[in-house]
Order: sequence, then C-alpha cells, then structure tokens
Amino acid sequence: MKTVHNTLAALAGVLLLIGGANAQKLQMNGAGATFPYPIYSKWFSEYNKQHPDVQINYQPIGSGGGVQQVSKQTVFFGASDMPMNAEQLQAAPGKILHLPTVLGAVVPVYNIPNVTTELKFSGPLLADIFLGKITKWNDAGIAKLNPGVTLPASDITVVHRADGSGTTYIWVDYLAKVSPEWKTKVGVNASVNWPTGVGGRGNEGVASTVKQTPGALGYVELIYALQTKQPYGSVQNMAGEFSKASVESVTGAAAAAAKQMPPDFRVSITNAPGNGVYPISSFTWILLYENAKDKAQARAMVDFMKWALTDGQKFAPDLGYAPLPADVIKLEMAALGKVKTS
Repeated sequence: MKTVHNTLAALAGVLLLIGGANAQKLQMNGAGATFPYPIYSKWFSEYNKQHPDVQINYQPIGSGGGVQQVSKQTVFFGASDMPMNAEQLQAAPGKILHLPTVLGAVVPVYNIPNVTTELKFSGPLLADIFLGKITKWNDAGIAKLNPGVTLPASDITVVHRADGSGTTYIWVDYLAKVSPEWKTKVGVNASVNWPTGVGGRGNEGVASTVKQTPGALGYVELIYALQTKQPYGSVQNMAGEFSKASVESVTGAAAAAAKQMPPDFRVSITNAPGNGVYPISSFTWILLYENAKDKAQARAMVDFMKWALTDGQKFAPDLGYAPLPADVIKLEMAALGKVKTS
C-alpha cells in the first residue's frame, strides 16, 4: 500500500509540474498599429520580466490590419490609432472596447539637401502639398512661412503610407479639418486615394523612403523621426503658434480632449484648441473584446492593461509619447471592470 501511495504522490507531483509548465506558457497574440509599436515592445518586455508566465506577442501590421484581425478573432487583441466606426463595431462578433494607451504625434519629415533650418508648415499648406497643388520647395507659400531660408527650386516628392494606417488616419483627419478641399476631394480614412506621391509600408517604410529621397516630404509618428534623426517641421496650431511636436505639446492636446472624453473613448484630438498645443496629436487604442472566450487570457490582459496605465506610463516620455491624463486613466480603470474574466 505504501508503495502505491508513494507512486500516486509522485504522479501527483509530476502532474503539478506539468500543470506549472503549462501555466508558464500563457501566450497572447495581438496585431495592429505601427504608431505605438516602440512603446508596446518596451511594455511587453518589461511586463514579461515581472510576469514570466505571460508572453505577449505583437505584429505591427498597421491599424487597418489590427482592426481586421481582431474582428476576425485571429488575434486576442488589436491595436489602432483610429477608432473603429459604427459599421465595423456592429460587424464584430462581440462588443469591442477601445482602451487608450498613450498619446503620440504625427510629424512632417523632410529631406532637403543643404537646408538645415527647421521648417514651418501650416495645415492648409500641407494639404496643398499633399493635394499636388504645391510641387516645388521654393513655392511662395512655403517661402512666406519660412523667411530667410534659402529653399531650392527642386521638386517635392510626397511620401505616404502604402498600407491601411492609423498614422494616415491621424494625418488626413487633421488635413480635413484645416482644408475644405481635402475634406471633399480625399476625405478621412486609414487608406485614401492619394492625389500624388509614392508609398512606403509602415512608419519605418515612410521614414526610410524620405531619408533616401532628396526633396521628399512625408509623415511619421514622432519616435520614428527621432530614431532616424530626420528633420521634422513645426506646424501652426489653432492659436496661430508654430508648435513643434514634443511630450509637452502633445500633453496639451490631450488635456483639451480629456475634458470631453466620451464613455467609449473614441475621440479625435487633431487641431485641438489651446496655447502650446501640437495640432497633429492622437490617442492610440488597444482593442479588446468585453466578453472574450478565453478567460485566462482576458484576466492576463486586464492585469497587463492596469500595469500599462500605471507603472507603464513612465516609459512613454523617453520614447516620444505623452502619458495619459490622470482623469482618462481613472475612466479606463472603470471600463476594465466591464471585461468578463470568469
């Protein structure tokens, strides 16, 4: 009997070990925006150090891909810099929550040989360049905003995203607010019919194309301009100031929006009012099912999100992102309580 008892005890121990090994292999897969990829990579790595039993994998395929994959449930969570629209939400097989994670800025990056001065742009000027109406760097409209800068007579090569992109959505959302012609001719979406220019895949693709193309002008999330050491311009805000993207100027845009945050967090903060505000700023969102089938993953994701909204925010400024306003975090903590974890 004693031998049988010992054998059963040993077997129980082996099963516990197997169970423990399985518990260490909780993996969650996500996909979507390239805009927040640098901070998400940092977060997933830091969280894994504290929780070795949870591995979060993320593919930066663009916001359009993130919305598509989370809708098809081929990933556990999606990520997007543009809110899903009512039609997309209705088509999804369950209720999807939008959870803001950080704020970022989209900046105009350029490559003009022998021009070292930081250029200034207005919204209408950027719209006219991307509409193909302004085609030379020494155009009177650019020269007027940049007195004293010797601008070449060379062609402007517009560089835009080739994939469905939240960064594009933020950029064209802004252009539509400052240019009626852009709003009617091109509109606002993750993918648009570009009047001019060449495409690059991801923020990395646009940054790389601009860097390799003399005369190029494109748009990327701020961290990609900083990482590739490319010059980027300041943009005129609603107050008439030329504002350069920074943690502080994006935080200003967030503060304006936080006062009127809708319950579902789907809000645009481009062209926000206020002094010191950078006008091409945006939240970026994690997309998560309120009632996911896999409750173990749901519990892990809620715990991760609570960490990201508190301890994780301190990593934002070093990577060029603005942390969330405290009152937005408070609202989100309440929203996380709606996720069914059992």
